[in-house]
Amino acid sequence: MSDAIKVLVVDDHPMVADGICAILESYDDIEVVATLSNGQEALDRVDELSPDVILMDLNMPQMGGLTATEFLLERKPDIRILILSMHDAPEYVSTAMSHGARGYLLKDVPTDEIHRAIQAVMRGETYLCGGATASLSPNTSDGRESLTAREQTILLQLAQGKSNKEVAVDLDISVHTVETHRKNIKRKLGINSTAGLTRYAMEHGVLQGTGVEF
Repeated sequence: MSDAIKVLVVDDHPMVADGICAILESYDDIEVVATLSNGQEALDRVDELSPDVILMDLNMPQMGGLTATEFLLERKPDIRILILSMHDAPEYVSTAMSHGARGYLLKDVPTDEIHRAIQAVMRGETYLCGGATASLSPNTSDGRESLTAREQTILLQLAQGKSNKEVAVDLDISVHTVETHRKNIKRKLGINSTAGLTRYAMEHGVLQGTGVEF
């Protein structure tokens, strides 16, 4: 197994994580180094585990997949992160890719497709499953300026009702930086209130699966 691809599975649903682990361990070229339940655990143990590929869920407690992807790639730029999610909204797919993910898989893909995706990203390719590709049909005709990856992360947190201070703590940045990003997000989206940000996030699928109601 010395030349096997080392895979870390990060998902807060034990049955899902165990199922993925069982699937991957049936392949001779895959070694599952651990299954973890949130992004913070992945960040804490990435040096110890040294994975080649991380299969990452999006919505998890403590630290979700988007924030974890950003922090992990800052620390380990060579890691390939594959998002494995139930959400096919285009905002989820595009935001994950803009955060540095190398691919996006829906959880209902055939088991052998997960294996193919891992092999693809190890070759330096990007991999989107059919459902993710379909959701990324061009939709930029409104002329809006695109949000950066960090702005998209902050939009998600603000739309969940977090204060500037809470966002700053979560992302390890200053409150002033959060306030600057918040102003830029509102300007780019043409929105003047936090309620408007939440409404935008709901309407565009950003809050899908987070449990937030508006």
